[in-house]
Amino acid sequence: MDYDSVADELYALRPEEFTAARASAMASARTAGDRELAERIRTLRKPSLAAWVSNLLVRSSPGEVEPLLRLGEGLRQAHQDLDGAQLRELSRRQHALIRALSVQARQLAEEAGHPIGESVQREVENTLHAVLADPEAAQAWASGRLAKPLSAAVGFPAVAEGARPKRPAPAPPPSRPGNKAGDKKAGDKKAREQQRRRLAQAREDAEAAERELGRQRDEAAAAGREAAQAHQRMEDLQRRVEELTAELERARNEHQQARFAERTARERARTADRRVREAGRKAATAASQLERLTSSDA
Repeated sequence: MDYDSVADELYALRPEEFTAARASAMASARTAGDRELAERIRTLRKPSLAAWVSNLLVRSSPGEVEPLLRLGEGLRQAHQDLDGAQLRELSRRQHALIRALSVQARQLAEEAGHPIGESVQREVENTLHAVLADPEAAQAWASGRLAKPLSAAVGFPAVAEGARPKRPAPAPPPSRPGNKAGDKKAGDKKAREQQRRRLAQAREDAEAAERELGRQRDEAAAAGREAAQAHQRMEDLQRRVEELTAELERARNEHQQARFAERTARERARTADRRVREAGRKAATAASQLERLTSSDA
């Protein structure tokens, strides 16, 4: 029993199975007398749904890991070199690959019994963007042990659209006699400074675009949640209307049955009353006849 095998096993489980399995692994480590391992296992965090889906993608599709890592290396190098043409080409591949992996992750989650919504899918896509932008994020994702989704500090799409192609360094001014080495050194320094400024500006533009993208995604997520809540409210009210309509129909039927029962009862009461009066008359007649017979005998 070692830490890596335990971690791999835990992060391969469904989210609802993680906590109990972690407790069991800790108990096994303590039973074996390895308190240090038990403590390290205790620090493993239960993955969020988006992190679990990202781990699931890595574990279920290992063949997709290396292409994304290589694409990230290429994008980072092109970003560093300010190679606009290369950035635009890799950016097109980036969009297609991330979208394909995102759809694949959603299908894997559904097949595993945990269908995800748009907000979780966006978190998975943000994780994939982070993998492309940050080598440490790429390493964490490739391990299949994420506890929470990743986010990229700098995004490539804005850079790909706005980056300028590499230009040759400006030619140094005509050298003065006797100072060619100094002029060349000054020209090289100026060219490097210009390249640093262009790189810094490109990074600032990329960061601003990434922040704006994050804000727009947050607003879209909030609007999506509000729409979902409104839809749920509408469905709840629709069900209530249907329940009240059915209840009203039952009440009308019961009222109609009660009116029919009332008319029937009244009719029976009138019939019984007539019979009582008729029986009374017969009893009075019989009593009179009995009295006459009794008197004649006397």
